[in-house]
Amino acid sequence: MLNDAVIGVGILAGLGLLFATVIAIAYRRFRVYEDPRIDQVEEMLPHANCGACGLPGCRAFAEQVVGQAIQPSKCTVSSAEAIQRIAAYLGVDAGSEEKRVARLLCAGGRREAHNLADYKGTLSTCRGESAVAGGPKACSWGCLGLGDCATACTFGAIVMNEDGLPQVIPDKCTACGDCVKACPKGLFELMPVSQKLIVQCRSLLEGTEAEDRCSVACTACGRCVADAAAGLITIRDNLAVIDYRLNHLASTEACFRCPTQAIVWVEGQQFAKPTAPILPVGRVERYGEEYFQ
Repeated sequence: MLNDAVIGVGILAGLGLLFATVIAIAYRRFRVYEDPRIDQVEEMLPHANCGACGLPGCRAFAEQVVGQAIQPSKCTVSSAEAIQRIAAYLGVDAGSEEKRVARLLCAGGRREAHNLADYKGTLSTCRGESAVAGGPKACSWGCLGLGDCATACTFGAIVMNEDGLPQVIPDKCTACGDCVKACPKGLFELMPVSQKLIVQCRSLLEGTEAEDRCSVACTACGRCVADAAAGLITIRDNLAVIDYRLNHLASTEACFRCPTQAIVWVEGQQFAKPTAPILPVGRVERYGEEYFQ
């Protein structure tokens, strides 16, 4: 009986030693070395995991930075100080990457855009309204104002203002693109902050037909084209289109004669619509911020 127990213990010990040896050999042969600097760089990142850098998260970003596949400045959510700390720690060039933010390309809120019907569905979302004949607005391109974008934004960078339009807070925006995906009308676009000249309209109707449906619609009058630098703005499908390859030529002059204020010059936070009359020197005050018109 005792011999059987000894034999059993011996067999188990032998098997344990065999498996331990196999595991040790496999570990040595197949282990993947991970640079310890990755952990340090990850700690210096904002842990937003927003994907604005084009990678699935901050860990993946840290791996790419340590491997020198990308530069630290690619994380546009990090502060300039944090980027410099990462660059100094790794002994690499910080690079230069401009911050991007989401811009709403519609200014037609409750006061400006007319409704053709009242939505009575149980699903009170923009996507729900849009599924029913494109929504109740007379302008089928306009913002429906039910806040799908604000719900989708996990960083609190979008709030709905008193006119039923999304208000983007650039300091909180990570350019993750969730609002772009959430908007059924495709009204959000991620733009570098240096792109200050913006057309806040997507309507393809012309002249009075567009303005009858929304008082701030682009009427394709062409005044912005005439006032801007040559080639900066063109009219396509009854809508002013800015060529951002010529963004260095952009100025406030393109906004001055727009009869509907569909084209704006953004300074500071973007708010979707004017709520005050035109101020001296062509300025419009919007919720405490000044916009050139």
